[in-house]
Amino acid sequence: MTIESVVWDEWYPVAIAEDVTPCKVYKTRLLGHSIEYACDADGRVTAWHGNAERTPCKALTRYHTHWVSLGDPPERFFALPEFDEPDRRTLGGGSMTVHVSGLRAIENFLDMAHFPYVHDGFLGAEPYTDVLPYDVSIEPPGEIFARNCRFFQPRGASTSNDGGYDTDYIYRVTRPYVALLYKSSPHHPGRMDVIGLFVQPLTEEWCRAHTLLLYLDETTPDSGLRLFQQTIFGQDLMLLSNEIPKKLPLDSRFEIPVRADAMSMAYRRWLDQRGVRYGTYRELEAQAMPAPAGQTLTRAVA
Repeated sequence: MTIESVVWDEWYPVAIAEDVTPCKVYKTRLLGHSIEYACDADGRVTAWHGNAERTPCKALTRYHTHWVSLGDPPERFFALPEFDEPDRRTLGGGSMTVHVSGLRAIENFLDMAHFPYVHDGFLGAEPYTDVLPYDVSIEPPGEIFARNCRFFQPRGASTSNDGGYDTDYIYRVTRPYVALLYKSSPHHPGRMDVIGLFVQPLTEEWCRAHTLLLYLDETTPDSGLRLFQQTIFGQDLMLLSNEIPKKLPLDSRFEIPVRADAMSMAYRRWLDQRGVRYGTYRELEAQAMPAPAGQTLTRAVA
């Protein structure tokens, strides 16, 4: 299939830097293509197609992450000034393969409504189920922001054991497969920890989600920070793996939005306006695809 340039000519994560052993060749997939990559002893990454010709791919390391492009990617990378702040802990939070479109994984990351049901005792709890109104905007250079997000969380961080508190959130989408979450730091009032979700689209219906943690936490060991993040993402795995269809519908007729889905709807409109087709579910597919027994293809995303 022909992949639109807005998807083809982009940088995609293939690994968090600390998870790659120098001088070892790794095999993976990107946009349905087999690729291989490796780092030399100095940490420089190279990548190539997994064909007989070993056709080179463009590769670089940015924000503690190795990125690969199959096409002609933009020279400008998204800004992440927090990465350069000297008092932040920078580490990978783990990488997980999920049977769902990478766009679905990003959308789930942007959704607060599922916190009390999927992350009970951590990011949410009943009866605190309401998603309060928040502000969504498109800001230069064309990124989506959700601001003034607040949600009660019993344990919003690995060191939170004080009975819970209202956590402030800012969501940011910089690329179709890149999202960042800024949330209240329990150790530094007035500042925010940052979690990056960098998604590698293996195919249209499979992805690998890589997480980057930029924490203001001087005491918790790396293992504790990773365990907390992997616990949260592990809870999302069942939800994501059961999504029908696997690809992300951009037409609201297939999945009915509610008020809490303002960020999700903005993300879908943004993808549609940018001409993203790869990993999305279209009307022609809906007409050709029968619903599984006892199910319909229309559901609420809240």
